[in-house]
Amino acid sequence: MTIAALLLALAGTLPGWLLSDKTRAHLLGVLVGLGALVGLGGWTLYDPSYSADGEALRATLILLVAVLAAFGGGPVTAAVLHRVDHGGPIESAGDVLRGGAWIGAMERAAIFCTLIAGWPEGLAVVLAMKGLGRYPELKQPGAAERFIIGSFVSVLWAIACAGLLLGLLN
Repeated sequence: MTIAALLLALAGTLPGWLLSDKTRAHLLGVLVGLGALVGLGGWTLYDPSYSADGEALRATLILLVAVLAAFGGGPVTAAVLHRVDHGGPIESAGDVLRGGAWIGAMERAAIFCTLIAGWPEGLAVVLAMKGLGRYPELKQPGAAERFIIGSFVSVLWAIACAGLLLGLLN
């Protein structure tokens, strides 16, 4: 069953190879990947080797909210940046800040993990690393504004997901 779930998750990457439209490919990949996680979570819930005290449900919930924190914030951040850009010259800053989608996903995952682990100081470490890594690129016109807005939206999303999980677990 685990192999089937892994194959299903890998199938989520196929649209990226088959479709030229990035938006559709990413959306379909996320949906298939989330479907695999939900299927794997459902399987663990009904596996008799797990105890009946809700350990599997708790682990599945943590995994699903962690994935939501890391990858769900990307479309939200992109939507906010699109709204802020208004089709103006700031759009060229997206070319300057390459890798922003993956950096954002890793940033949200790291922030989520530090908050769930009870180490909120880790948030400062993550943001300092991101700022230092992007510092040379922030001198381009519009890049600093885009960086700040995107970072705030991304961080707020990760904090909201951590709060949601902590609320559900308590």
